[in-house]
Amino acid sequence: MRVSKPASILCTAALALAVITASIAVPILFRPFYYAQIDALELPRQTGWSRETIREAYDQVLDFCVLGRPFGTGALAWSEAGKSHFADVQKLFWLDFAVLGVSLATAVLLLLQRRGSFAFWRPLGRGPGFWAAVLAAALVLAVGGLAALDFNRAFVIFHALFFPGKDNWLFDPAADQIILVMPEAFFRNCALLIGGLLLAGCCGLALHDLLRCPGRKSPSLKM
Repeated sequence: MRVSKPASILCTAALALAVITASIAVPILFRPFYYAQIDALELPRQTGWSRETIREAYDQVLDFCVLGRPFGTGALAWSEAGKSHFADVQKLFWLDFAVLGVSLATAVLLLLQRRGSFAFWRPLGRGPGFWAAVLAAALVLAVGGLAALDFNRAFVIFHALFFPGKDNWLFDPAADQIILVMPEAFFRNCALLIGGLLLAGCCGLALHDLLRCPGRKSPSLKM
């Protein structure tokens, strides 16, 4: 059977991107994750607003960022600068969803197409799933190491990379009260969740490859 190196590389990249973007999408789409933190972070006591007011504000911001609905923060005050930042966030969210869809579709199509037509190139006897896990895990370790050393610094670097030349992410709590119900601890917990999901996905990919083809060596490469 013909062995395809390009298909293997493409599938590896697609699987790695799918795991990364899916992990990022979970705290965005699974709103109960935030709801559970309203009490855990004692936001009603910290802000003086009710749980319902806080939840409404968060839901309206996420409806804007995810669904493209009109911007609002419920009963909380907001500014045009704050709205502009969330418009930038919306673009990043939609980009994540798009990459997730394309990468997942690419990986599935390659996995289905290979049956009977070609075999994946397996460097060191390991397939695309294993190497995708290695790539994604390397990202987790690199980013996680930076965040563990100094989360505040990592937070600043993140915004400098993804919002270049902008400072509208530096909210004035008096003008954009939403920042009071989305404190740094919330974003740190999001990062921990994403990291945990990424590691779980990496373990799943690696184990599937190891159990499915233990010690199997790659056949001779034919392009």
